[in-house]
Amino acid sequence: MKNNFTRLLTLSFVLLYQFATAQTDLQNTGILYVSGPTDILYINGAFTNASGAALTNNGNLHVKQNLINGQAAMAVGTGTLLLNGSAAQAVNGTQVFKTFNLVSNNASGITLNNDLSVSGVHTFTAGVIISSATPNYLMFEAGSSYTGDGDTKHVNGWVRKTGSTNFIFPLGNGTVERTIGASSLSASSVFNANYAGATTNTGNVAAPLVVVDPYEYWTVNQVSGGSARIDMNWDNSKITMANFVVSDIRVANYITGNWTQVGGSATGTIPTTGTITSNLISSFGSFVLGSITSILPLKLIEFNAKRSNAGVLVNWTTSDEVNVNRYDVERSENGIAFYNVGSIAARNQKGLQQYEFTDNKSFNGRIYYRLRSIDGDGKTSVSKVVMVSEATSIDKYFTATNITRGNLTIVAGSSHNGDYIYRINTFGGQTIQQGRLNIVHGGSYNIPLTSTVAGGIYILEVQNGQFHYQQKIILK
Repeated sequence: MKNNFTRLLTLSFVLLYQFATAQTDLQNTGILYVSGPTDILYINGAFTNASGAALTNNGNLHVKQNLINGQAAMAVGTGTLLLNGSAAQAVNGTQVFKTFNLVSNNASGITLNNDLSVSGVHTFTAGVIISSATPNYLMFEAGSSYTGDGDTKHVNGWVRKTGSTNFIFPLGNGTVERTIGASSLSASSVFNANYAGATTNTGNVAAPLVVVDPYEYWTVNQVSGGSARIDMNWDNSKITMANFVVSDIRVANYITGNWTQVGGSATGTIPTTGTITSNLISSFGSFVLGSITSILPLKLIEFNAKRSNAGVLVNWTTSDEVNVNRYDVERSENGIAFYNVGSIAARNQKGLQQYEFTDNKSFNGRIYYRLRSIDGDGKTSVSKVVMVSEATSIDKYFTATNITRGNLTIVAGSSHNGDYIYRINTFGGQTIQQGRLNIVHGGSYNIPLTSTVAGGIYILEVQNGQFHYQQKIILK
């Protein structure tokens, strides 16, 4: 059934269209006025607002099917548009549909084939809003806001924001929400933003950046306005985060064909979450998380540091080195600020290569080390950070001996006592055997190896609540 409105209709009552067996479409070709906040126009079907019509919604307009608008310069009103169907809905038409408040409550999703403008508050209740590739925008006007967003309630597509206040774009990929923000605006601005997915052109990187996150990037285009900062984040539980060093992360903007750093200082942890805000910028476009260093690839087999009679012995093992100039051993008293304490030239030979460096400088409490590799073309990479305690001595470590296809013997220092967990891991991080050890003041402990542990190179982990030790083992 279709109903045509060709005269002024003032709603001072609840107008309901309820049919048990069929949807009811409504087409407005005249003047439709929902007068007050307690008035409800409930459309159990599609609603068309024709090009010659005039719609003002100061109440509550419920639309269960598609919304089509042809009216130019329609009034915003003071009411609420509720898109609350049970089947997928679409916003269509030739002219932007304007509402003060918006409630999106459709678990089956809402597709924007036309612009939808919000001047008040948008409440995400259920479902993802998808904007078409034209693009069409969910538009937040100056002074507007939103609430209720999340992994199952966000925009998979384009969002436009107008105004001078800070704003976080409720973007995502339809499965998880991945926001990006603009802050510290110098003037009223218009931004169009989109979550773009896997990063493109990852090889185009301008110094001092050496690498960018390949897993995700965003687009934030400025239509008008002044300078602003870009607020970015990562969440490893949603989208994999590149294995960067937090202190070396920068915001990167794609400028003249290269990912170019635009500053920022990150906080957080790589395995969980973190945030970073760029410098004040006036050039916008695509943005990604980048790093001025990159973690050493799998050619770094092992990196350790431990007390010795001469000081601290730092040792590492590499595999199949190619185009490596040297290794710098870096030290830190606080685990944050590192400095170079020595360098060793790389051999650039095939197979396993073992290196050692002794740091004779004294220290109190704890000391931290990391390894920086410098390639022939000047690019750098850094290893994990390892800690050495003043109280640590050689006899407090574990040593794996008698490593054969069927047997592994662990020798524990005399300071070790109690229950420990051991794991035998591949270099890809897969645990192929694990178990428990009850150690009584050190000694030797035999571990029979299962048939799943084939010959090769592995990482042995032994740990309890206070101690965590790793050692490379070569199983013959």
